Amino acid sequence: MVAERAPTSEDAVLGGRLVLRQPLTGHRVGHDAILLAAASSARPRDRVVDLGAGVGAAGLAVARRVVNLTVTLVEIDPALAALSRENAARNALGERVRAVCLDVAARPAAFAAAGLAPGATDHVLMNPPFNAPQNPSPDRGRRLAHSAAQGMLAQWARVASRLLRPAGVITLIWRADGLDAVLAALAADFGAVAILPVYPTPDAPAIRLLVRAVKASRAPLALWPGLLLADTAGKPTAEAEAVLRQGALLALAAL
Repeated sequence: MVAERAPTSEDAVLGGRLVLRQPLTGHRVGHDAILLAAASSARPRDRVVDLGAGVGAAGLAVARRVVNLTVTLVEIDPALAALSRENAARNALGERVRAVCLDVAARPAAFAAAGLAPGATDHVLMNPPFNAPQNPSPDRGRRLAHSAAQGMLAQWARVASRLLRPAGVITLIWRADGLDAVLAALAADFGAVAILPVYPTPDAPAIRLLVRAVKASRAPLALWPGLLLADTAGKPTAEAEAVLRQGALLALAAL
């Protein structure tokens, strides 16, 4: 007997450049996935892996922007993995984007069986769960998407390092108050760490960090000018609108 699929909606993002089907309840696509895609420096013919892809927003946004690259969407939730596969087809990206249902914590053999061999990837995208698991949501989808056990970020970074070729690039988004955890997770295998903060308004602390790092590099850390999402009146800035609606790139994408 086939289980009934939860209700979904069809939503346009990136000013209509992508149309995504996603669950009506639970985790919904927001700014984070689009910002992550806008920070990716992937180029034509690159092989990209999106870890914790959800319904595929970040990986599909990169595939929409960059011709002739391939993307593998890795998602633990079977329903979301199925939606990400449908979304690739819906956006005419099915020939270059595939989805696999796989736990990021799975053994290397499971990744290899899914066609993800060590050292064969040029870019890894990550939008990991980043909230402490206190008071977890009763919705399973939201728990998987938002709640992170201690040490999870370091584990995901190790998986990214294993998948990446030498000098391969990891790009991730994380909460701003977790900078120490990001730097610790990347320290063993990555260098040339570039950080771009995201601010909600001019008078507020950063809420997100976009981070790019290079496998086995010894180059120093660089802190880039931040992205301001809204002015003091709460109106979206022109720069934020350009990235979130018009597909403009962030500075990290040019590195």
